[in-house]
Amino acid sequence: MTATSARRVLLAAPRGYCAGVDRAVIAVEKALEQYGAPIYVRKEIVHNKYVVQTLEKKGAIFVDETEEVPEGSIVIFSAHGVAPVVHEEAATRKLATIDATCPLVTKVHKEAVRFAKEDYDILLIGHEGHEEVIGTSGEAPEHITLVDGPDDVKNVEVRDESKVVWLSQTTLSVDETMETVDALKERFPQLISPPSDDICYATQNRQTAIKQVAAESDLVIVVGSKNSSNSVRLVEVALGAGAKAGHLVDYASEIDEAWLEGVTTVGVTSGASVPDVLVEGVLEWLAERGFGDVEVVQPMQESLTFSLPKELRRDLRAEAAAASGSPEAAAVAGRPEGSQR
Repeated sequence: MTATSARRVLLAAPRGYCAGVDRAVIAVEKALEQYGAPIYVRKEIVHNKYVVQTLEKKGAIFVDETEEVPEGSIVIFSAHGVAPVVHEEAATRKLATIDATCPLVTKVHKEAVRFAKEDYDILLIGHEGHEEVIGTSGEAPEHITLVDGPDDVKNVEVRDESKVVWLSQTTLSVDETMETVDALKERFPQLISPPSDDICYATQNRQTAIKQVAAESDLVIVVGSKNSSNSVRLVEVALGAGAKAGHLVDYASEIDEAWLEGVTTVGVTSGASVPDVLVEGVLEWLAERGFGDVEVVQPMQESLTFSLPKELRRDLRAEAAAASGSPEAAAVAGRPEGSQR
């Protein structure tokens, strides 16, 4: 490799936790504090191995299906959202629910419901099997057709070409999504776009930042889990923007020193479900190998925050009021109510 002084790290910002992930993780932590362990979580609260393992140690129990939650227990729905049938299943099992669905995902759900009521065919751009796609599709299954990328457009059939709208999974590559939309518009010239962009602000911001970093990087390291759609997309975007190599890792220990051969500039970023402690581990690993010069590349700022799920807010308020001596508030504090829509 070249002289140590020439080695550098370009650290993308924004990176890591978005507002929806932060809200969901804090919801599990607050629920454990408020109601005590165990707290059940349907699916991974967010797609990050470290986060899930950390919450498990605190008393969270992650399950794949609602039927795995003991009757009468508390269950939290993940940030990716669930279909209406899941709320129905929870009500049948008399589960107390906390809905940690990201508000930006909820927005897409509401769009699906509205367009279905107006009898549109809804073309949902997303990846088959992803939890967010399953949840959104469940809002109007008879109206929604999944379009898994530009190559899938040729397979799409609609009832009325004058009543077609597209929606999308929130964690996709912006460029690939628009490529799919362009292909859909060629087939269906009257295709309607959603009222606002479905791809979330954090996904777009992280992709914009890594494009800028990748253009100057020999190697890009994205910290994130393999089942994290937005993390996987960051590697793809980095390679498309000029990075000579790109890799996805959960931890610094997964980095192969051979990747550094001939490298002078390493770009680093992380997916929207990744705590910054994991990025710090990667920076320390790189510094030990001569890449101690870190330059932050920040093309934009983020300031958006979301309030906690309403079930938690109510009980936390009641607890605070009870602590101040209000007997009425003390009477309602204790656990969230049953499943509601």
